Amino acid sequence: MLGPDPKVVRQLLTRYATLQIAQAERHTPAAARELKEVSHTLCVMMGASGVHDAIAQADALLVRTRPAPGRAAQADGGNGLSLAV
Repeated sequence: MLGPDPKVVRQLLTRYATLQIAQAERHTPAAARELKEVSHTLCVMMGASGVHDAIAQADALLVRTRPAPGRAAQADGGNGLSLAV
């Protein structure tokens, strides 16, 4: 069975965190809409009913798929570290 692409999951988590920070600093309707969309996408991608569950599942996915210690960085520039907050 295929699962979510860790690279895409990492990008979504990064965008989610960035939007959360932006909203905490200054609430804007555009950022609120994008945050809702990113949250929904994370939930769908991870098969979760809420964003907090989706983040936990995404974090677990990134931990499972991170390279073994001593391996070179991934070709996509990732280092295998979790970005979930």
